[in-house]
Amino acid sequence: MTGAETEDDIPLGERKTVTDFCYLLDKSKQLFNGLRDLPQYGHKQWQSYFGRTFDVYTKLWKFQQQHRQVLDSRYGLKRWQIGEVASKIGQLYYHYYLRTSETSYLNEAFSFYSAIRQRSYYFQVNKEDRPELVVKKLRYYARYIVVCLLLNKMDLVKVLVKELSEEIEDYTQRFNTEDQLEWNLVLQEVAAFVEADPVMVLNDNNAVVVTSNRLQEGCVPPLEQGMVVGQLILADALIIGNCNNQVKFSELTIDMFRMLQALEREPVNLATQTSKQGTLEPNEKPAKRENPHKYLLYKPTFSQLFTFLSASFKELPANSVLLVYLSATGVFPTGRSDYEGPYDFGGVLTNTNRDVVNGETVQKRNQAQKEMHCLHPGDLFPFTRKPLFVIVDSSNSTAYKNFTNLFGQPLVCLLSPTAYPKSVQDQSQRGSLFTLFLYCPLLAFFSVCGLNSVRRELWERAQEFLRKVYRDIGQMITRSRTIDQAFLQFFGDEFLRLLLIRFVFCSAALRLHKLFRESRSFPESYPELPKQDTVESSVLQKHILELATMLDVQSLFWDDSLETY
Repeated sequence: MTGAETEDDIPLGERKTVTDFCYLLDKSKQLFNGLRDLPQYGHKQWQSYFGRTFDVYTKLWKFQQQHRQVLDSRYGLKRWQIGEVASKIGQLYYHYYLRTSETSYLNEAFSFYSAIRQRSYYFQVNKEDRPELVVKKLRYYARYIVVCLLLNKMDLVKVLVKELSEEIEDYTQRFNTEDQLEWNLVLQEVAAFVEADPVMVLNDNNAVVVTSNRLQEGCVPPLEQGMVVGQLILADALIIGNCNNQVKFSELTIDMFRMLQALEREPVNLATQTSKQGTLEPNEKPAKRENPHKYLLYKPTFSQLFTFLSASFKELPANSVLLVYLSATGVFPTGRSDYEGPYDFGGVLTNTNRDVVNGETVQKRNQAQKEMHCLHPGDLFPFTRKPLFVIVDSSNSTAYKNFTNLFGQPLVCLLSPTAYPKSVQDQSQRGSLFTLFLYCPLLAFFSVCGLNSVRRELWERAQEFLRKVYRDIGQMITRSRTIDQAFLQFFGDEFLRLLLIRFVFCSAALRLHKLFRESRSFPESYPELPKQDTVESSVLQKHILELATMLDVQSLFWDDSLETY
């Protein structure tokens, strides 16, 4: 309320407007803060609370739009306060995406974050002598960048990073704060994240073309007519990142970022999405859930990992699959015992404050004891009571070859190479080659051939060729007479079918590549694939050599017709 005015001078209706606004503002903050106390796992417990929070923010947003003039003159509403409400709504949509895996909510978050910048809601913040307000603006930028990364809006990300850099510089010059290093680290992380892709696709003007690697219509080979495969559906996925020294931003490593996109469909409206600022429809859900539900766990402890695994297992619907993706530093056993059981091969690291040397953990205990801060193959045994699909990207992935299918349920483990040639190993900070193959095989193929840029026309021609290769790999898998039935039981689900096909392509390509000489440099699986029918098939080898010839890198691959291995 302004200057000399007393409350009695203000008309009753306007006074009520201010009171109602204050009530909605307090209620929204209270509900938003309560989101932190909700369980992070489980599909049902949080939905009603989220619904109530959305309802209050919907009312608050519409209320400030309808009564802006009164709130400006009587309440002194500032533009940054409107920006703060819009930012909270953007956060709500983002968290709704994290909990539902519905990419349409990412688009909604983008709409609100975009409106804040277009309407300069935070513009006046820099003129106020309040560092905490500037921090709100910086946090908004960081959140906006995460959403843009997930929507592959890389050109916009670069603009936002430049603006954030200028804001941080202004902030640190004006206020002598202790968090300068933290904000500079944020900048370094996002810059490294943007540069992580090893290959650039260029158009005729040498501008970078952004390619999306989510599941798109027509990119999954259809099942042959009459082909009998399982009817299982991928319903839940745990994506776990615990690699030392890997590029990350927010709580996403580059491997996690790639795998989560490999488990999502391309949003239909991603290219045509128009900004709908001011509309809030969180309860309008798609007719059926297009994507498997995901939990993203960055450096979890063993107890956190086990809790999320148990929650996913408990809520897994009938005829559904749980996928566990582990991108983590290897933990190796200290010695060999007479009996080699599921806790004698080591596994992958879970989070703790222990010492780490050269990427592998140092053992500081009695050799007879097992490593505590480690997910051993045996830790997953209880969860094989339901269909389980495991992907392990680690220097000790082969520990998970030692599985036993105790309950007769479908079970497949795809395991990364445990050693790479030096030229590949040097790139590991920018993400694992194995995960890159599962995310975008062509990107990985270019990378392993030492190509760091490609013309769009050649990229599209190679992608078209790969679709033919995928069809052939699909037929190899379904027509093999010796393949384990577990592979076929998972083959009915489009996401799992594509992962299996990409795995076979990766295995075949690395086997033919001259730099990959050791057996540890090849992916493995449990159960084993019949090599002659799949990864060592002469038809597939011919395809890989054709692709190499198309890219003019055939000299990097063994050609059996010309050379001997």
